[in-house]
Amino acid sequence: MNDKTPFETLISVAELQALLECGTSVLLLDCEFDLASPEKGRTVYAQGHLPGARYAHLDNDLASVPDGSNGRHPLPDRDTFAAWLRSLGLRKGQQVVAYDSNGGAWAARAWWLLRWMGHRAVAVLDGGKPAWVVAGHRLTSEVPGAGVEGDFTPGQPLVGGIVSAQDVLAGIDGGAAQVLDARDPSRFRGNPNPLDPVAGHIPGARNRFFRDNLDGDGRFRSAEELAATFSALLEGKPAVLSCGSGVTACHNALALEIAGLPGARLYPGSWSEWISHPSRPVETGEA
Repeated sequence: MNDKTPFETLISVAELQALLECGTSVLLLDCEFDLASPEKGRTVYAQGHLPGARYAHLDNDLASVPDGSNGRHPLPDRDTFAAWLRSLGLRKGQQVVAYDSNGGAWAARAWWLLRWMGHRAVAVLDGGKPAWVVAGHRLTSEVPGAGVEGDFTPGQPLVGGIVSAQDVLAGIDGGAAQVLDARDPSRFRGNPNPLDPVAGHIPGARNRFFRDNLDGDGRFRSAEELAATFSALLEGKPAVLSCGSGVTACHNALALEIAGLPGARLYPGSWSEWISHPSRPVETGEA
């Protein structure tokens, strides 16, 4: 087991199991989700999840209600999110581990939000639920009871901050930062997709598909490999992270932290907010 605790980026199945076996209190967040079927994740959770895990719904818990101009998954209100975390029993300094079955696509959003709230001890389970099952550990359909309310209070963000559409627009010509788009290459190029009423990407953006952060086993690539890839994309510029709605962009934020390149800023509204205003420029084709 890694002696460096709390875990702040990734935690392996073996490390998580060791924490649980030694009686360490861990808040497990099951972040299963399906954009095409928003309640499917809750169904999958009910069918089988890590023992003691609580469900975190992307739309209801990890985002606020969209208004048509702020993207599909606006950031939650900090006070509301803090109250939800306390309702799950989160205590100050308690280790949180988020996971899903999609390479961390949704779990990374939970990771970023907790860091944004100033909670240092949060990590994504490397390999997610599939890695837990492959290692021979059991799942359960038992849902934990309400328990005792936690004492978590928000602190200063431990992530690089956020930018608005206006910030991104102002930076396009100056090139002071590099926008990295986490969507798959076909959506980035501008191929038709039901998720994107307007196809394309932010002018000047480069494509870093979030799944490219993973190896063939669905685990994150090494810090050295990630650092080399992101450094080549950024060319010394600070990163602004975007995707469809500010969710898988958090996967790139996590990968940058693993790579030792912290400080990336998130554009929460991302493409779904960008295209809500017809005056904002759109680019198609390869970066």
